[in-house]
Amino acid sequence: MPEQVQLTIDGRLVTVAAGTTVWEAARAAGIDIPVLCHQPRLRPVGVCRLCVVDVGARVLAASCVRACEEDMEVQTTSPRIERSRRVLLELLLADHPSPCARERTTGDCELEALARRYGLLDRRYEQGPTRPIDDSSRVIAVDHNACILCDRCIRACDEIQSNEVIGRVDRGGAARIAFDLDQPMGQSTCVSCGECAASCPTGALTNKPLARRTGESGLLPLVPRSQTTAVDSVCPYCGVGCALTYHVRDNRILWADGRDSPGNEGRLCVKGRYGWDYALHEQRLTRPLIRRAEFYPKGPLSRDVRGTPSPPTPLPPGERGERQKTPLPRSGGEGRNGIVDYAEVLPAFREASWDEALDRIASRLKAIKQAHGSAALAGFGSAKCSNEEAYLFQKLIRAALGTNNVDHCTRLCHASSVAALLEGIGSGSVTDVFGDARLADVILLTGSNTTANHPVAATFFKEATRCGTKLIVVDPRRPDIANFAAFYCRTNPGTDVAFYNAVMHVLVTEGLCNEDFIRDRTENFEALRDLVVDYSPERMAPVCGIDAETIRAVARTIGGARAMMTFWGMGISQHTHGTDNARCLIALCLLTGNVGQPGTGLHPLRGQNNVQGASDAGLIPMYYPDYQKVGDPAVRAKFEAAWGVPLDPAPGLTVVEIMAGALEGCIRGMFMMGENPFLSDPNINKVRKALSKLEFLAVQDIFLTETAEFADVVLPASSFLEKTGTYTNTDRRVQIGRNALVPPGEARLDWQVLCELSTRLGYPMDYTSPEEVFAEFASLTKSYAGLTYANLGTTGKLWPCPDPDHSEGTKVLFAERFPTPTGRGRFVPCAFQTAKELPDGDYPLVLNTGRLLEHWHTGTMTRRAQALDALQPGPFVEVHPDDLGRYGLADGATVTVRSRRGAIRLEARASRAVTPGSVFIPFHFREAAANVLTIDELDPYGKIPEFKFCAVRLEK
Repeated sequence: MPEQVQLTIDGRLVTVAAGTTVWEAARAAGIDIPVLCHQPRLRPVGVCRLCVVDVGARVLAASCVRACEEDMEVQTTSPRIERSRRVLLELLLADHPSPCARERTTGDCELEALARRYGLLDRRYEQGPTRPIDDSSRVIAVDHNACILCDRCIRACDEIQSNEVIGRVDRGGAARIAFDLDQPMGQSTCVSCGECAASCPTGALTNKPLARRTGESGLLPLVPRSQTTAVDSVCPYCGVGCALTYHVRDNRILWADGRDSPGNEGRLCVKGRYGWDYALHEQRLTRPLIRRAEFYPKGPLSRDVRGTPSPPTPLPPGERGERQKTPLPRSGGEGRNGIVDYAEVLPAFREASWDEALDRIASRLKAIKQAHGSAALAGFGSAKCSNEEAYLFQKLIRAALGTNNVDHCTRLCHASSVAALLEGIGSGSVTDVFGDARLADVILLTGSNTTANHPVAATFFKEATRCGTKLIVVDPRRPDIANFAAFYCRTNPGTDVAFYNAVMHVLVTEGLCNEDFIRDRTENFEALRDLVVDYSPERMAPVCGIDAETIRAVARTIGGARAMMTFWGMGISQHTHGTDNARCLIALCLLTGNVGQPGTGLHPLRGQNNVQGASDAGLIPMYYPDYQKVGDPAVRAKFEAAWGVPLDPAPGLTVVEIMAGALEGCIRGMFMMGENPFLSDPNINKVRKALSKLEFLAVQDIFLTETAEFADVVLPASSFLEKTGTYTNTDRRVQIGRNALVPPGEARLDWQVLCELSTRLGYPMDYTSPEEVFAEFASLTKSYAGLTYANLGTTGKLWPCPDPDHSEGTKVLFAERFPTPTGRGRFVPCAFQTAKELPDGDYPLVLNTGRLLEHWHTGTMTRRAQALDALQPGPFVEVHPDDLGRYGLADGATVTVRSRRGAIRLEARASRAVTPGSVFIPFHFREAAANVLTIDELDPYGKIPEFKFCAVRLEK
């Protein structure tokens, strides 16, 4: 078959690749052929017949499905063709409510646009019987009257999102689209990604309004696209970093569309498409707040850094002693509602000017530093903030306050993964992009509920399975993506090391290793071989819960693969043996040579939208930007020269260590930007005591969070939607997020607040823009070297990017050598260890915590996004039906879940996703905060807490 064919379209000679359709060839040549049932992202089906052309055959051909042929002569318009199109349009318009919902709102009904083009808006045929309207979805309106049965929604759901929810029911004139087995959309398995509405050409599927009116009840109606300003940005939620476009009018976002980019290819999930209205919530902070003097009754003495009794730092008049916390929801899950009650909390604060608030923060932090040294101070930054803000925050803590006690939520996410990757291959980043899953023979997905936590990345994995890739899913709680798996291994909680050592035992003993790769690219193989020889599948099956034959089958599938990509989530990392779990995955890939080529690699799916970038920018206690060690004298000298001050040579404390230090009295003052440890850290009752014991706490945030209730000063910050900056996604793609809105009231841009505060602390920062900050940050790194706002463009670049003006960056890392001292990857053998707290007679169940599709982290944003909160409004615990029966509980009953650290009360839901003997609780809900129950034991290497395993019991 020739690689190219030549044909004539409307008298124009055209050369295209073999297999190109006539419609595609005409479009590339700038020739418009009308179409309704086709979109470039969808498989063509030719059902609307509007795209018919004359190719010299007996009948007109649908150009969207007709392939180009050598010497073919095509006419795209003629009296015969136009007559055919007019008749088809008139028949479609007969049952169409003109104007339809899409035409009345965004003004872009494709059918009515063609009707205007052909002068057919005056209906000639009698309208048929009225069809139903389905208003059950929280985000999408369904009007079957406007449906033309083009099937674009079906193909979008099946082929782009791979959700397979939409089909057809009935026949002939009664035929219509349906959800699942003809359920109302809102009661079906629809995940509200909105891909169907984005693909629909008419008003059959349209987005519901979400934008709040200013100072009024109700929602703003949607308006024609031509009356909005389109702002290209990126999504503020997970690490996929989807490119999107906000449509803005009068400082209000009206809707969001997916934007074509190598990362998401125009796809969005429910949060990206419908979760932006939190920025307009009535609870936005608009002025600085200072705690009132009457909320400072005299309290006990604090302790200094060494733990010996010492007097507290002198405080301003009226502020002596330990602060009294304003009332919080009780730890038994009895909070009155899902977000902080301002009527209850705001009386503890008074409004202040920016000058007063910043002066108060600077004076208090300087006083603590003078009295107790820099080590008594600490800062928490945020992975929700930009690279520029992360860089400035860690620079402020290090250069202005003089300490490396700076961290962020990466410590609660993939710290153990990064520790293992740095140790094993010399880099903590992913080695290939998730889109290259399409090139893999095998995908190993472990410890990740990808469809909930990284839903757009999951669409690429599901798509790969349709093309023949074998998916192996390993997880104690069955994720939805297991429905696409060749193997689903439901391991016992906390037994990943046992399982993977057994898999590697099979690879080694059956000769399924890549011996050339081991010889040329690795070291310490013998130590791994000597360990795994004792981990036979037969011996490990009772430990991990997977039968020996399945372990062998999984190992042989991996060993026989040409290319395997390994993805993991926090089910691997959030354990006291999380680093060991990641070491096993690294060893598995080194053993089989699955690093350094397309379709291979190690990819810990990053949680927050900028957890990769914040870590790259140095928002971690043991590294300066680009993972340059603070303990290395040469590195420290480099940053001392760049920043102009001496720097602390000792690595700082991590998130949980800082909270422990506050409880012990070692940490006395803190500055937090965009972090909410009261809900995100383990063992909340301990965190409560630690925050209460701080002598001074300043919080910079967009809402009065649970953590901000403990603050002495609260600064009103800017939301993601109100600022410009760069964000680095899980693929290492650096993208520019652009401001769509103006901050409310006196709220300020975060980078400007940091500069102003640093200057008042005696370390002037004088930048004119985020672009200038990015240039300084990039100049101090190798990974970001050469990247600028100018060359990042609209879709960003992958780091490293040796030629940013002509390349999008490096997809596949370490093709020839690893960035280790020897250039080799290192096997680190790990023996199986049990979790720190095992179930027993008093606490017989294992608790697992995690996220839901509709919410994010501590719910600060998503619980104030009306659609997301309506879709998943409250807390629950998943319990296996057998366990409900054992406890005499019914599905939907209110139960108490109790651990050795506390108890919460919430609804029990029967679920076979969890195994008997285990339960699952999402951690977004303050009224039943899962982290009241969790244990604060740490992984010794990554310093990450054990979120995925602790012992609990159920009570009526």
